[in-house]
Amino acid sequence: MKTEEQIDNYIMSQPEPKRQEMKELHQLILQVSPGCKLWFEDGKNNEGKTVSNPNIGYGSYSIKYADGTTKEFFRIGLSANTTGISVYILGLKDKNYLAQTHGDKIGKASVTGYCIKFKTLKDININILEAAIRYRFEEA
Repeated sequence: MKTEEQIDNYIMSQPEPKRQEMKELHQLILQVSPGCKLWFEDGKNNEGKTVSNPNIGYGSYSIKYADGTTKEFFRIGLSANTTGISVYILGLKDKNYLAQTHGDKIGKASVTGYCIKFKTLKDININILEAAIRYRFEEA
C-alpha cells in the first residue's frame, strides 16, 4: 500500500470531529511544504507489537548518532491520541524553542521541546501552530 493510501486510511479511521481536524492539519502542512516527503509510521515494532501511536510524517532530516551512523527521519509528525491530536516538531536545534516562542501564544495546548498536544483545533491559535511548522521546514 502506498504511503498516501496509508495516510488516508489512518485519517479516515479517526472518529469525528478528530477526522476532520486531522484532514485540515494534513492539508495545512502540505500547504506549508508542498511536495515534501511523506511518511507513515504504524506505531509497531519489528515484532508487530504496538509501541506508539501511528504517525504521519512530513519532510526529512538526518539524525547523526555518536557512532557516526545516520538515520533519516521526518521533520513534522501528526498523530491522533486518546485525548486529541499531537503535532511533533522534530530535530530542532534548540529544545526550548517551541515552549519559549509559542507556548504562551498557542492557546490551550501542552508544549514540550518537540510536541504540541491539544484536544481540538478550537483550543489553539492555528496561525501560531503554522508558524512553528513553517519554522521547522525552514530551519536547516
